[in-house]
Amino acid sequence: MTIKLSQLCKTYNQGSEYPVHAVQNVDLTIDQGEFVAVMGPSGSGKTTLLNLIGGIDSPSTGKVEIDGCNISALSEKELIAFRRDHIGFIFQDYSLLPVLTALENVEFVMQLQGRTEQACRTRALELLEQVGLTEQRDKVPSKMSGGQQQRVAVARALAPSPRFVMADEPTANLDAKSTAELLDIMQRLNEQEQTTFIFSTHDPRVIKRAKRVIVFEDGKLKEDKRQSGIALNEHNDDN
Repeated sequence: MTIKLSQLCKTYNQGSEYPVHAVQNVDLTIDQGEFVAVMGPSGSGKTTLLNLIGGIDSPSTGKVEIDGCNISALSEKELIAFRRDHIGFIFQDYSLLPVLTALENVEFVMQLQGRTEQACRTRALELLEQVGLTEQRDKVPSKMSGGQQQRVAVARALAPSPRFVMADEPTANLDAKSTAELLDIMQRLNEQEQTTFIFSTHDPRVIKRAKRVIVFEDGKLKEDKRQSGIALNEHNDDN
């Protein structure tokens, strides 16, 4: 899936006479299989950008096109289905359902897709194995560490087989070892399955891994550069 942003703007009035221009006139294309870090200071607009790309928020003006589909023009029902089937989300606070086990959290989105119980169970178990949580599958989030919860969040994001994943500060609450392990998992999926990852991040450990770094400042795209990134077998530098 190709993501194309055209003259994308998002303005918040927030009840004051001075509107906040969170995203201003952004033109950007992200192709299938990219591993992208969007960086910038707090308030620069990077999280708003991810929310617009992921259809969580709608632009004030401009367009977000995914494989030629203007997602801003979709009805609410169509947009919910589009997000469910094509976009995975990983949030800084994990956003797991507290009453469900790790296994049930991963199964949940697939159940919304209408997959059979057996299909949901099989894929959820496979994903939990990939993220190293087979033995934690029957634990609820409160019984897991932050790193384990974030791994569940990654497995859940990947469960519906999305073409791209939006990750908003996914390593902010993790130590160095958990961060390196989590990035290994996402980098491996990116390289082996061509899943596109787009990160909003301050974390230099994420930025070092990225193949493309987009710099935001005051809602504007200031820099867009490509880099070699760090190969999986070089990740020890993150620790």
